[in-house]
Amino acid sequence: MIFNENKAIYLQIADRICDEILGGQYKEEERIPSVREYAAIVEVNANTVMRSFDYLQAHEIIFNKRGIGYFVIAGAKSRVLQLRKEYFLKNEIDYFFKQIRSLGMDGDELKDMYNEYCNNKR
Repeated sequence: MIFNENKAIYLQIADRICDEILGGQYKEEERIPSVREYAAIVEVNANTVMRSFDYLQAHEIIFNKRGIGYFVIAGAKSRVLQLRKEYFLKNEIDYFFKQIRSLGMDGDELKDMYNEYCNNKR
């Protein structure tokens, strides 16, 4: 896995696991790879993956069955989407709107661009 220097590695790994949950690679109530297995997949120290798992567990996305492993919580997809929406609204939307305004774009232009984007991604 190639990491971005602007964000902690454990958070990038947590984001990747969330992406995999959203993409259906790990289904709700299904076991995910162990800490060691996932560390081998992303080529990092197991302690870093453990930190990612702790983070995801604290945010109620995965849970641990002692002695068995980590599992995706029922409702994890909606939880991930909720958390990402909250993050976007809290941390990114202000910058996004400042850029839109500085580029002289209006709501109609933005709406048209968004609709075109959505149509091309089908």
